[in-house]
Amino acid sequence: ENMAHMSLNSYLHQVDRSINNCDGSVLADLLSFRHPHIANTRLQIERPEDQCEQFFEQPWDELLAAHIRCIWAVGNHDFVEAYGCQTVVVQSLIKAIQGHRDDNWALPVMYTVALDLRLFALSADTQLVQRSKGKPGETLEKAADVLMGCFRVCASDSRSDLDVSKKWGMLNIVNQLFKIYFKINKHHLCKPLIRAIDSSNLRDNFTKAQLVTYRYYVGRKAMFDGEFKQAEEYLSYAFDHCHRACRKNKRFVLIYLLPVKMLLGHMPSVYLLQKYDLTQFTDVAKAVSTGNLLQLNEAMARHEAFFIRCGIFLILEKLKIITYRNLFKKVYLLLNTHQLPLDAFVVALRTMGVTEVDLDEAACILANLIYMGHIKGYISHQHQKLVVSKQNAFPALATVL
Repeated sequence: ENMAHMSLNSYLHQVDRSINNCDGSVLADLLSFRHPHIANTRLQIERPEDQCEQFFEQPWDELLAAHIRCIWAVGNHDFVEAYGCQTVVVQSLIKAIQGHRDDNWALPVMYTVALDLRLFALSADTQLVQRSKGKPGETLEKAADVLMGCFRVCASDSRSDLDVSKKWGMLNIVNQLFKIYFKINKHHLCKPLIRAIDSSNLRDNFTKAQLVTYRYYVGRKAMFDGEFKQAEEYLSYAFDHCHRACRKNKRFVLIYLLPVKMLLGHMPSVYLLQKYDLTQFTDVAKAVSTGNLLQLNEAMARHEAFFIRCGIFLILEKLKIITYRNLFKKVYLLLNTHQLPLDAFVVALRTMGVTEVDLDEAACILANLIYMGHIKGYISHQHQKLVVSKQNAFPALATVL
């Protein structure tokens, strides 16, 4: 029967059949807001409790009444109400899943209702802020608490038979939570979730798509925490395994992978930047590798809005010290000696457009580079020289960070 015109009765019949057949993917569709039944005006009912109680036992009766009322709320474009209904849907499903002792057939249903909860929370926050009734991200934060209930019901399943384990549901929910925590800027809340996944015996057996999303967020968190090696590993995995057809997602990963790679001394090719329409990085990369600080500052200023929007401006600021390192390494290679006059660095900086620089400032930059491990050596103030190690005076960036 046509989904867009069927009666509540026949809709509930279909739902009932999918529950009795333990058919998770059919039931997930029947409860999804990306499915044609939600456009059906015959299902937009404000008080559907009585009909649902005739069909279902607890907690399914509550779940379906909340879903039908949610269709009504969305029909009225009221996302605050829709969010409230969807909370009841998710909480009822958690109860139902807890009752499924030796089965995990309902996991696809959980993924669908959890996703809709997060999307309604986003829309509800927008509506509340427009009506000056709430702070941005307030509903999202509540949604995270509800989703933690889903996570717990999955993580606490101690059955040893992996085929029916609910533990398979952990990563989908963790990824939904990551999306919320990043949106509301609470990255620290990801930590216990990362611990749970990394210590799980299913760690490497989740679906490729789920692992790509997971490593993308863990990589971004590592980047914020200044753990660039780990960030490179996780973001590279996400980039390499992201579906080839999904150029948009590959581009998202690159926005964070590129700054990390540059900090570790790997400059992107012009071809890569053009292919993914990320030419904002072209001048930045060129400036860093040539040691041109003026050019770096200009490129940063020119694309400042883009870098800030992506949340990488401060990470890119760290490229300044790398730019100094690259410039000073050139001085070292040109003079080809282990005792370098500080004057030479002042001249190099002035050539690169840093006009207001004197010996003290040059010495200060050098001291910083030595302290950070970018130069092996010391400054002899008495002789106004930088004395560098005979071996590996400028260690590879990847070994320093």
